[in-house]
Amino acid sequence: MPDNDWGELLKDEWEQPYLQELLRNIALKYKETTVFPPQEDLFNALRYTPFEGTKVVILGQDPYHGEGQAHGLSFSVQKGVKLPPSLRNIYKELAEDLGCMAPTHGCLESWARQGVLLLNTVLTVEEGKPASHQGMGWERLTDRIIALLNERRKPVVFILWGNHAQAKVGGIDGNKHLILTSPHPSPLAARKGFFGSKPFSKANEFLMAQGMEPVDWQIAE
Repeated sequence: MPDNDWGELLKDEWEQPYLQELLRNIALKYKETTVFPPQEDLFNALRYTPFEGTKVVILGQDPYHGEGQAHGLSFSVQKGVKLPPSLRNIYKELAEDLGCMAPTHGCLESWARQGVLLLNTVLTVEEGKPASHQGMGWERLTDRIIALLNERRKPVVFILWGNHAQAKVGGIDGNKHLILTSPHPSPLAARKGFFGSKPFSKANEFLMAQGMEPVDWQIAE
């Protein structure tokens, strides 16, 4: 459990039988198969981005399933790993939207540390088997995380790319929070409306209108 304010907020959830069973099952899978991200990185999204510090949520599906890629932040890969196609397209839109230079690495930790919650709806995956841990119980936990942010007085920007993320829209109060939707940045969908959607500048405009510090989306080398 994260040792920041998420830990206290999720304490009751942690004691739920479904989550206790899920954590036991996942611990077993780490022993028996290759699971990503590494166990110590499992809750990095919550660890790097406290509840009260969350300004923006970028919702992913499940972690990358290749060696050395996933490290607990949606869409992010560890330094030294080839950029996945979706992240390459995110960088293209970032350059078009805000003029940010694309870094040579795909680590989005600097976003997370500024209040961008990079949350996957499923937190683990088996090597080479996308969506292999869907339906095991992670969705219930991540729905609770989204619900807690929705209930918070201070507004949040929810960036929902693709149908999977947009399925969560019913649990978000669009009168209080800003909801930005577009197709997924994957090569199959990016040209159908992801490119040109300007999520980064729209998020910052909203944050500033609420009296909050904008996110510095430029990623340093």
